[in-house]
Amino acid sequence: MNDVRFALHGGAGVLDRQQFSAQREAAYRTVLEQIAGRAVAALVAGASAMDVVEQAVLELEDCPYFNAGYGAVLNRDGAAELDAAIMDGRDRACGAVGAVLRVRNPVQAARAVLRDGAHVMLVGPAADRFAAAAGVPMVLPDYFVLPERVAQLRLAQAQNRVTLDHDETYQPSLAAGASPDPNDKKGTVGAVARDQKRDLAAATSTGGMTNKLPGRLGDAPIIGAGTWADNATCALSATGHGEFFMRCVLAYDVHARMLYGAQDMSSAADAVLARAAQMGGSGGLIAIDRDGRVILPFNAPGMYRAWFAGHGIQVGIYPGG
Repeated sequence: MNDVRFALHGGAGVLDRQQFSAQREAAYRTVLEQIAGRAVAALVAGASAMDVVEQAVLELEDCPYFNAGYGAVLNRDGAAELDAAIMDGRDRACGAVGAVLRVRNPVQAARAVLRDGAHVMLVGPAADRFAAAAGVPMVLPDYFVLPERVAQLRLAQAQNRVTLDHDETYQPSLAAGASPDPNDKKGTVGAVARDQKRDLAAATSTGGMTNKLPGRLGDAPIIGAGTWADNATCALSATGHGEFFMRCVLAYDVHARMLYGAQDMSSAADAVLARAAQMGGSGGLIAIDRDGRVILPFNAPGMYRAWFAGHGIQVGIYPGG
């Protein structure tokens, strides 16, 4: 119990507490706490960090509150193209998929790529075929096309914009002439864990950006950008504007600052997020280091998150919690 650690995120962005309904906020907090609670219980029971981050992200993918799996945003063609990655801190084994259309839970496909071992990343229809052959559950593309996501896409196209899911200037309710609805702000998901053996693991999954060009990949499936795990340093999952996080090689930079620059994890993460901000990128990350420290920094107004640092499940959305 003293060794296990866990954290998850459901996206960072513009989250206005004054506009967010108390009922909806409570629903988000409940989901975050429940998924984190199951993850910690599994770790305490002896589950591996890899199994726990996969399961936690799978549950987040199945929740329509977040921009991953079932709740994913739509690209310019009106389809959900999904990305995911998973990484094992013991040996840096990793797997990723990008722009898949039929995989119900992309994190499972990423784990299948890791298990196969021949490649690190597969993308597009070939990745769908690989996942199906590996026994990963598949669905028809229409499974991911939710009415609110269609409304978001129509508005983004009317504004000629490619939009982060949590952009304050764009809400699906505006298409009907209503006031902006903060309840529609969701985002990328991820999880990091340290198990009883002190092994680290990380996983990340996303639907990307509304009205993105078909074939666009973000930072989530890019090892070293949005996902990283190494027992020598930390496990990390990021959420935010992927183009900037890729340019910063955000996740690996945190690792490198710790390993080669002898920085502590918190200082390294703050420095890398500051660098991304200077370039114009916003977002956040969750991370656990080899000694069990847990951090959840973000440079956006809010980030959906839950974590366990040894003394009960904590949940937060805003800077103060």
